[in-house]
Formats: sequence, C-alpha cells, structure tokens
Amino acid sequence: MKKSELRTHYKKLRKKLSSKQMNDLSLQIANSVLELPIWKYSFFHVFLTIESLKEVLTEPILSILSGKDKHIVVSKSDFKTRTMSHVLLQDNTILKPNSWNIPEPENGIPISNEQIEVVFIPLVAFDVKGNRIGYGKGFYDEFLKNCSKDTLKIGLSFFEAEAAIDGIEPHDIPLDYCVTPEKIYTF
Repeated sequence: MKKSELRTHYKKLRKKLSSKQMNDLSLQIANSVLELPIWKYSFFHVFLTIESLKEVLTEPILSILSGKDKHIVVSKSDFKTRTMSHVLLQDNTILKPNSWNIPEPENGIPISNEQIEVVFIPLVAFDVKGNRIGYGKGFYDEFLKNCSKDTLKIGLSFFEAEAAIDGIEPHDIPLDYCVTPEKIYTF
C-alpha cells in the first residue's frame, strides 16, 4: 500500500484503541525495550506522547531510562523550518503543549544531534525492511539525517509490520529496530 493509504488505515485503527488498551500495550512495549541491546549508551531521545493522536505512551520508557540513570533528551518543534531543537529533560524542565498539542520543554540544557545515541521514534506504520511512515511533515527525517551515523533509531508501534510500503523516498531514513507489543523487529 501507499504511504497515504497506510497512514489513513493506521490512524483509524489507533482511534479504536481504548485508554486501557493503550496503557496495556504501551507497558508491553516498554517491557520489551528492556530486551534491546542499547543499555551501554547514555543519551536517549524520547518523543513525548501526543495522547490525542493515540501514540504509544512513552512514560513507562521515561521511567525505565530514569531508573537506569540515562540522559533523557526531548524536543521542541519549529513548524516554520520543520526542525527540532533538543534539551536535556530534568526535574525542573517545564513541559507545555504547543499549538499542535505536542508536549514540549519550555526550558532546559541544549543537546546537539551528535550527542544523541538512541532515538525512540513515533510512527504511524512501518514495514519488515524498517521503513516507516510518520505524519508526513518530515521532522524526524530532518532530525535523523543530522545525527551520528551510529545513532540507533527505534520505532514504537501498537501494530505489527506491513510487508512493504510503496513510495519510500531516498530521504526517508529507516529504523534499526521497531518494538511492538508482540515482537521486536531488527533491521
């Protein structure tokens, strides 16, 4: 299927999820994250869940990272340039939803793309080759192309992989892993 068809299909599937299902599935995903070979790294970029879009809840992952004394990095989006800036999440970091209802830091210590070693990526769908579909704005492709070539890219999805996604473009950056409630995909 084409990106646009898959985006529509999976958004509909997510809308059908209850709060309890989202919580349970997100907890399963977080528990599976513990099995990934990522714990030697220090700087972890985590997206902050847009609950109105029924994204995977990242609070359990944030708790795990905090418990392991990892540096947690979160982003602020610039919709004019379609770029993101990153800050270290600390106890005193103030988070507020922006005009798109995305939770963002109001303050914090700036972190460069090159410092980030692991990125947890929100997505709408993905395939067995590690190609992913986001919301179509290109924020993560722009962000990831400016990270180190060794930065690990981990998708989080409530649903399993598609066989293939039609319309993958050269600027689309694939995942290294994708974690679902049932399985960890390695690409």
